[in-house]
Amino acid sequence: MTPDVRRVAAEVRDELLSRRNPRGHWRGGLASSALSTAVASCALAVVARERGHLEPAAATRIRDGLAWLSLNVNADGGWGDTVRSHSNLPTTLLSWASLVAGVEVISSAGEVDGAISEAVAGAEAWIRERSGDLEPDSLKRTIEGLYGEDKTFSVPILTLAALAGVLGPEPDAWKGPPSLPFELAALPQSTFRFVGLPVVSYALPALIAVGQVQHHRRPSRNPALRILRQAMRGPTLRRLEAIQPSSGGFLEAIPLTGFVTLSLAGAGVTEHPVVERALDFLDRSQRPNGAWPIDIDLATWVTTLSIHGLDDLGALVEDDRAQLRRWLLGQQYRERHPFTGAGPGGWAWTDLPGGVPDADDTPGALLALHRLGPVDDELVAAARAGVRWLIDLQNRDGGLPTFCRGWGKLPFDRSSPDLTAHTLRAFSVWRPHLDPSTQRDLDRAARRALSYLRATQQPDGAWLPLWFGHQDAEDLGNRVYGTSKVVRALRDIRGVSGLPEAPAALLTTGTRYLLDAQNADGSWGGALELTGSVEETSLALDALLAPGERTPCPETRDACGRGLDWLCGAWDQGLWREATPIGFYFANLWYFEELYPLAFATAALGRAAENSSP
Repeated sequence: MTPDVRRVAAEVRDELLSRRNPRGHWRGGLASSALSTAVASCALAVVARERGHLEPAAATRIRDGLAWLSLNVNADGGWGDTVRSHSNLPTTLLSWASLVAGVEVISSAGEVDGAISEAVAGAEAWIRERSGDLEPDSLKRTIEGLYGEDKTFSVPILTLAALAGVLGPEPDAWKGPPSLPFELAALPQSTFRFVGLPVVSYALPALIAVGQVQHHRRPSRNPALRILRQAMRGPTLRRLEAIQPSSGGFLEAIPLTGFVTLSLAGAGVTEHPVVERALDFLDRSQRPNGAWPIDIDLATWVTTLSIHGLDDLGALVEDDRAQLRRWLLGQQYRERHPFTGAGPGGWAWTDLPGGVPDADDTPGALLALHRLGPVDDELVAAARAGVRWLIDLQNRDGGLPTFCRGWGKLPFDRSSPDLTAHTLRAFSVWRPHLDPSTQRDLDRAARRALSYLRATQQPDGAWLPLWFGHQDAEDLGNRVYGTSKVVRALRDIRGVSGLPEAPAALLTTGTRYLLDAQNADGSWGGALELTGSVEETSLALDALLAPGERTPCPETRDACGRGLDWLCGAWDQGLWREATPIGFYFANLWYFEELYPLAFATAALGRAAENSSP
């Protein structure tokens, strides 16, 4: 490494280490979200309205949420998912509806700030310009057109709008959006993937709650279906209560919990234990500035990301390793998960009770534990369970979905290249330590995964990820992220005894894409000519500075040198303090995470340090 790179690596390392919490791991900091703030504020307002009284504490929370929205509106009058996101229709519609509903409720408790009224007028002008008018039918058609067959988000949005009073008088407000078949939630969980649910696997709470408010406000004209649904209200509410975590927050996610809360209140179920626990969760998760984040945290995810780079830089002492090892082992699920029915062995994105095991955090934890060591019986047992969990999750197409096998092609249930590549990396480090039976199953899964990656490579050599995007890309995809993850995996599995050899063409064309996507200033954005970021530049470098690549070709060596120079300059300019909204959350909601620039840069600089060591 050059002296400049060495200096920046030390500074990045120290900054990342300083962000640990007292328990020795990382919590990170997710962006405040206009969408979350709108849904949570509206949920509190609807509950107060339906109960017929407004508690002073609730009035303060609603007022603070609306004030944050009015202070953080974009210059064009709309809202994006974060304060660094472009305005979009779903978030602007939700914010407008929340302001309308909130003002109606809190006006009885005092004067409403004039900035809130201005924000309402600006939002109406923004929506009118994009939707043609504010007529309910126009709004319904526009929202449904955005999401197509996937009803996971479109129906909850329209439900909130109806309860807020911006879709016209009842019962006409409930015309249009398809009715969610909440009665299907009474079926055994194992049958869900066979009945064609119109929502993705993680949205079962919304299916139940939104379906119930639709039935309550505008029952089916079919008498048999109406009777069936009425009979299923109790059993499905009991299922909802059974899958609600002790924190009260479904998936620790504010939007999902907010949608459930306002829907149950709108269905006349205002005192139910699910509502009480959800309200407590919403109260505790509001920030001092009045906003809510998209989720509480990504503690497990940002911790495993941090471990990789810090380990390459030699920054983790023995006590750190032991503490992190104990913490990560403590996060592995040992029993079947009540929410998704996932078997034991996986890890979620957080250590909080609302987490759900998934196919990005599980390989992330497996890779981190391998680094932390020592590889003893305890670690091998945990790794075997994690590897088995991933093998069992693999879809028929050879790819890895996020939560549930075989649920279908709706967003976040389908297979994805980034999760599949991450899984291959975990397979590569743990295969030598596993029993022969597990090795054979792992090898078969790896061959299928490679076939999937070959089938999903884009004509330009790139791969598109599932959980990350770029808001300035034409298709919102982040080819640099996806390709970096796959290229890194293809390099990692080379030469691992027993694993199938990745086709050379996959690695060659993927590397070629990354080289061609580098900007003239040495940075990488989500694709060629998109403004570079610390996150995307670090990801590309981490892939190109591959393990064992001590003598890369001159073109790759030059690209990495220019990328490292840009990264050092970005550090000195403080660009790492402005995290980029490259994260996709459920239903394509954007977020940024303040630790991503630090964790990704540490990994890239750690890779550079490893390659330069004698």
